Formats: sequence, structure tokens, C-alpha cells
Amino acid sequence: MRITSITLAMAAALMAGGAAAQSANLSGTYRCVEACRNGLVGSPAFITQNGDELNLVNEAGQPSRAWPDWSAPNRRIWADAWDVSAVYSPDGLTLQFDNGTIWARDVGPAPPPAAVLVPRRMSGLR
Repeated sequence: MRITSITLAMAAALMAGGAAAQSANLSGTYRCVEACRNGLVGSPAFITQNGDELNLVNEAGQPSRAWPDWSAPNRRIWADAWDVSAVYSPDGLTLQFDNGTIWARDVGPAPPPAAVLVPRRMSGLR
């Protein structure tokens, strides 16, 4: 009986660890802002995330598969084809690769300013 409960506890711990491996949703469009390949500063880069598996396309259009880095799965990813690791911010807005490249999430243009309505003074009414 004791062996069964220990086995169940170990299985639950292993499943919880796998589920918590990716703490941020990294899917989206990013802009390369520093140490970009071929000098492509400001060019778009993309991440598509499905669970722990990620597909990355850098600013030069080169793809790579990625997954949580085994050494720090809650804050780092490993891009296999590029042979580089990256740390990401808890909110998923920035990725900093070990080679110095930095991506910032492209949140789009700022919304237009709100229109201010000024009431017109109507003449002739009493």
C-alpha cells in the first residue's frame, strides 16, 4: 500500500512539472531590436507556440524549432537549428538570445487619440 501511494505521488509531481514548464504565451510577432542578423533592425520575427513546442522564424526568415530549456524551463527556451538559448520576460514581451539578439513583442501602433467634442453655441434660441 505504501509503495502505491509513493508511486502515485511521484507520478503527480512529474505531471505537474511538465504542465508548468512554459510560464508565458510567446506566440506572436516580434521586432528584432538589437544584434539582428544581416543588420535587419526593426524586421519582424515570429513565434508560434503549441504547448511546450515552439516554431520560431527570425528576422532573416530562418526557421527553428524550440522548446523549454532543460536548465530553466520556466524562463528559457532552446532554439535547436540556431544552437542558441534565449531568456524571456515573465510577460513574454521580450526575448534575449545568448548571442546578443533581442526581440521585442510587436504590440502594434498606438490607438488614435480620442476625439474631443466641443458643443456648438446655437444662436437665435432663447
